[in-house]
Amino acid sequence: MKQDDRVMQDSRRWQAVSTNNAAADGAFLYGVRTTGIYCRPSCRSRTPRRENVCYFEDSAAALAAGFRPCKRCRPDRVQGSDSVDARVIKACRYIAARQDPPRLDEIAAAVCLTPFHFQRLFKRELGVTPAAYANAERRRRLHAHLAAGETVTSSALAAGYGSAEHLHAQSQSALGMTPGAFRAGAPDQVIRFALGECCLGTVLVAGSERGICAISLGDTPEQLLSELEARFGQARLIGDDSMFASYVAQVVGFVTAPGSQLARLPLDIRGTVFQQRVWQALMHIPPGQTTSYAEIAARLGSPRAVRAVAGACAANKLALAIPCHRVVRSDGGLSGYRWGIERKRRLIDAEAHCAGASDGD
Repeated sequence: MKQDDRVMQDSRRWQAVSTNNAAADGAFLYGVRTTGIYCRPSCRSRTPRRENVCYFEDSAAALAAGFRPCKRCRPDRVQGSDSVDARVIKACRYIAARQDPPRLDEIAAAVCLTPFHFQRLFKRELGVTPAAYANAERRRRLHAHLAAGETVTSSALAAGYGSAEHLHAQSQSALGMTPGAFRAGAPDQVIRFALGECCLGTVLVAGSERGICAISLGDTPEQLLSELEARFGQARLIGDDSMFASYVAQVVGFVTAPGSQLARLPLDIRGTVFQQRVWQALMHIPPGQTTSYAEIAARLGSPRAVRAVAGACAANKLALAIPCHRVVRSDGGLSGYRWGIERKRRLIDAEAHCAGASDGD
């Protein structure tokens, strides 16, 4: 992300933190360096000094950076779920502190468990294996070093890939492109997009040669374009694409009459293995129905991984096509939604009304 874009994003996040904006819950978390605590944007704790604040995409990233969850807003869990086992938190910090991904027996020994019992505990709590978590942490470090402008070789070594050759062999799974292209902001990547309007505001649909990579909802075209530019750095953006205009029409049509699943669109879905499992589960929730984070976790065979499910929902960048708006808290209440709680409420109400009308017929 370019420096100007990062400053703009941080400015929007600080505005949410300083106003305790609950609509931003689920989109990011913030940490306070002087206390070592991380919170939700809506937390009513004393507002920190801006220069002491840093931001995280999810709870796992905050824990990996050495922060601990706020006891007031409980950012480490969805309401109604239990807190993360302390041994798993310790293991996450151990993994984050290691330059190279540690072996299973090494992590298990660090938390005084056998490898067998540790593996079961870790997957039950977070929904992924320790190896998958370690690889995700390594990718996160790699992204940070490359985005900071460091060379491919130094970034690979600092992230724990051993060598630039090792990184190149895994570049598609780690970055979706070559390391050089990622470091340069993917200047050769072409992103086509189109904009439209609906009752929820502005709609943006964008895609790469692999498929649609973004469906966003917002208040203005300028806001959504700024987010697209920040996400894809130096990629070449081509607007008013006729094919994507037709995709926008499909999305607007679905918002207007949400009686069926959104037509099968060619999606470019990028995420961790666990995130993709969650997103696949979301795509099987029929319109007019909702489910809870806990139910999704149980369906995936990891009933304790409620926080990981919530994190995957927050990481979704394909509104409506991956219907994370149909996931609610166990008590039926609405939690964070990347595109705003009010939009989530209106989508759920519209789908329920449409489903009720169909039942009446």
